[in-house]
Amino acid sequence: MRHLIALAAIPALIACADADTSIETAANETPTAVASEVEMAAAFDFSVLPAGTYTDEDGHAYIQFSYDHQGYSRPVLRWGEFDAVVTFDPAAPENSTLNVTIPAASIDSMVPAFDGHLKSADFFDVETYPTITFRSTSLDINPDGTGTITGDLTIKDITRPITFEGVINKVGQNFRSGVDMFGISGTGTLKRSDYGVGKYAPNVGDEVQLVMEVEFQKVE
Repeated sequence: MRHLIALAAIPALIACADADTSIETAANETPTAVASEVEMAAAFDFSVLPAGTYTDEDGHAYIQFSYDHQGYSRPVLRWGEFDAVVTFDPAAPENSTLNVTIPAASIDSMVPAFDGHLKSADFFDVETYPTITFRSTSLDINPDGTGTITGDLTIKDITRPITFEGVINKVGQNFRSGVDMFGISGTGTLKRSDYGVGKYAPNVGDEVQLVMEVEFQKVE
């Protein structure tokens, strides 16, 4: 019986030994993996992106926002149209600029009746204030492509500063046309009441989160 118990214990001991070896191997490999990621991040090279003017690529450019609706849901709305222009300086990326112009009437909730209400004087009053704009005032880009962009956001002729957190996802060329391009992801928050769009707050959330996913292509 003792021999049988000893034999039965061998597979378990082997499994434990293999597990210990795997844990030790993973522990030894982790610093190397982390170091590689750091090296890759540090290698982000802005110099490969030529200086000049870049505009949003219509088929791959999105600005959307969300807010709390009485605690029941977080609706996601978007702007169906906008123009975004970057003037890029690879030698000093912090000197680059971003200007965005949004036709207020292009708001899209995917609910036509709601769109009509949003365009009314209760909210964006698009007949009186047809345009929303953002003009950058400062840019801080880290070597890994992350950073912040601060600027003046104007809604209903009310201008306030706002800062977006973002990242440059990739720099390269369009695989079909060969045009120089880059893509960004960005997020920011604001209080809609600060811009005269605070109807029904606080029952409907005052804080709005903005999300941007935009691909820019160089103007030839």
